[in-house]
Amino acid sequence: MNLKFQGKPVKVSGNTLKAGDTVPDFVVTNNALEPLSLNDTKGVRIFLTVPSIDTPVCDLETRTFNEKASEIPGVTVYTISMDLPFAQSRWCAANGIKNVITASDFKDRTFGKNFGTYMDDLGLLARAAFVVDSSNKITYVEYVPEVTNQPDFDSILNAAKKAK
Repeated sequence: MNLKFQGKPVKVSGNTLKAGDTVPDFVVTNNALEPLSLNDTKGVRIFLTVPSIDTPVCDLETRTFNEKASEIPGVTVYTISMDLPFAQSRWCAANGIKNVITASDFKDRTFGKNFGTYMDDLGLLARAAFVVDSSNKITYVEYVPEVTNQPDFDSILNAAKKAK
């Protein structure tokens, strides 16, 4: 997979996923400093990976999904980054984020590696989106080719609306 960060190629570790794959397990850290794994999630889910929640592009993405998530009943949105849970919690509180769950992959990087978004040289996650149905099948995948660009909001939301 060829991804770029600010126009420069980046090496990404892990498995490249595609629609139809079974979502891999992971363990991230929630804002209460507790482990959060795939088994702790259910229903239709949107998993977003971002380099850092407290940057303009990631901020806009998370705010957009916070607003749009409330329009799709039964869909849970997760934003995963390498930011520490303290920073994520503070950012969410300061920005009124109530419809997106943030979690950190800082400890084990299992999300980044299992979903093919861990940028080795930068120690950050590449921007990507994964829609997962209630039977843990991936129905939509987007690895954003230029990490500093936004994902295709409409395609992700439409895939989530269609997932069961």
